[in-house]
Amino acid sequence: MRVALGADHGGYELKEAIRTHLETQGIEVLDFGTHSKDSVDYPKYGFAVGSAITKGEADLGIAVCGTGLGISMAANKIPGIRAAVCSETFSARMAREHNDANILALGARVIGAGLALDIVDIFLKTSFSGGRHALRVSLISNIERGEDI
Repeated sequence: MRVALGADHGGYELKEAIRTHLETQGIEVLDFGTHSKDSVDYPKYGFAVGSAITKGEADLGIAVCGTGLGISMAANKIPGIRAAVCSETFSARMAREHNDANILALGARVIGAGLALDIVDIFLKTSFSGGRHALRVSLISNIERGEDI
């Protein structure tokens, strides 16, 4: 599995903890930065993570900013991206199982590193269940293409 990882300055420290956590599990990480606590603009990193997925460079993505909100909004502007902000494990599981989310967005100022790593593990280990949920996910794609639902 290849995971695209990106964060702004508010999410830098949590991104580093996630990167280390994933690498110790043998997961390949594509780290799109940022690489310091210097102030940067979160859309750049949300776009980088989302683009890696749509180009087939990564299977899933993790994007981190202060709240997870801004970076998820940026990533969700890319057709084919379904980024979900999760602050607990149940939402992370449902984001994958029911919504086929391909990016997990986290708020470094909202949750601690221990919980964040649990959320990451559940997100990456959960599969999309398909079935009735596949129709709903396809409706999202229809909207992206400007089609009626």
